Amino acid sequence: MIEYILLDLDDTILDFKWAENQALTGTLTAFGIEPTEEVCSRYREINWDFWHALERKEVTREQLKVGRFRQLLSELGKEGDPAAMGEMYLQRLGHGHCFLPGALETLNVLKEKYRLFLVSNGNISVQQGRLESAGIAPYFENIFISEAVGVNKPDKAFFDHCFGAIDGFRREESIIIGDSLTSDIKGGLDAGIRTCWFNPKGKPSRPDIRPHYEIRSLKELQSIL
Repeated sequence: MIEYILLDLDDTILDFKWAENQALTGTLTAFGIEPTEEVCSRYREINWDFWHALERKEVTREQLKVGRFRQLLSELGKEGDPAAMGEMYLQRLGHGHCFLPGALETLNVLKEKYRLFLVSNGNISVQQGRLESAGIAPYFENIFISEAVGVNKPDKAFFDHCFGAIDGFRREESIIIGDSLTSDIKGGLDAGIRTCWFNPKGKPSRPDIRPHYEIRSLKELQSIL
């Protein structure tokens, strides 16, 4: 029986790609760079590499924030201040929100039956801004943001911190739901709880990371739980 549900935020509840596009195009334009699809696509690839490096503890959060724009500027042959770009991007990223299909309806159903907790690898100011905009903070008994915790998913220490802060927590009655195999699912598996991979686009799985469940739509959660 499930009682405790840990939910990721970006690309599980809120559409991060929408927020990223709004923040990125505004930042690039402000610094005199045309936000073409090619440029934005390359940024996303660089950003993805930096986030995976952060999960592996190969870079710090500050190195990620600045390094992704430094690398983009270098590849484009452009002059600019990557630190200032990183700050502007984060400020813009924390404004506004867009729910994924069925996300709000799912939260309304889950909150009536389960204890909900948010687990995010994002920045404090960014995630607080987006949560406030979306108005969903009250759905969660507690909100765990990696920058505040001091360690990132999938590190077991992140989950140990969360579990220790949840009154009466029992691993056997918990599940984590998220879109990332490398942070949400691997983290949940290493922490000894059940896992559900939210995979709406049918991305290929990995033989070394096997979730207990896989869903294409958030509405499928009810049948699993």
